[in-house]
Amino acid sequence: MAFVLRLLVAIAVALSIGFGLSYYALTDGRFIAANMLGPWITWQDVGVPNPHPYTRSQIAREGALQLGRSEGLRFTAATDSAGKALDLSCTYRISGRVPISSFWTLSAVDSDWRNLAAPGEDLALRSSELVRDNDRSFRIYVGPHVMPMNWLELAGSGQYELVLTLYDTTAFSGFTNDTVMPSITEEHCP
Repeated sequence: MAFVLRLLVAIAVALSIGFGLSYYALTDGRFIAANMLGPWITWQDVGVPNPHPYTRSQIAREGALQLGRSEGLRFTAATDSAGKALDLSCTYRISGRVPISSFWTLSAVDSDWRNLAAPGEDLALRSSELVRDNDRSFRIYVGPHVMPMNWLELAGSGQYELVLTLYDTTAFSGFTNDTVMPSITEEHCP
């Protein structure tokens, strides 16, 4: 009797782990098929003829129009560099550099991918509009209140994601330990 009970427990544990990992991989396979650089996440296989199966499930789940591999690469960040979820009531500083690209945009979206730019403001901040430091790095402030220099004013409440889209980029050549992405630092949170 003890053998049958241990066998049933082992089968239950194996099925739970197997189905749990399968569900995780199909709903959030970032650790399997995505590249993570600090808080920034990208699915590098998007836009290729035969993407990784987990990338394919991510594309199907989002249902969004994707860029082709030769067109660009999209990074998203749902947390700051300290791992805390981005909150629309807070102001963040995005600073540093991005991988080499001809052009890039930065926008903010909610969980349904609706743009969160304040009414009357541009929907995205473009690299061609930035004021840069002498070393070509930048500082962008993102939040509900106007800030000096480069800023992206947002409206709404709750959590959100930043979307950084690189166009005509060399990032496809692969990610290494020296690939640089901008940091996201909380500046002010009421």
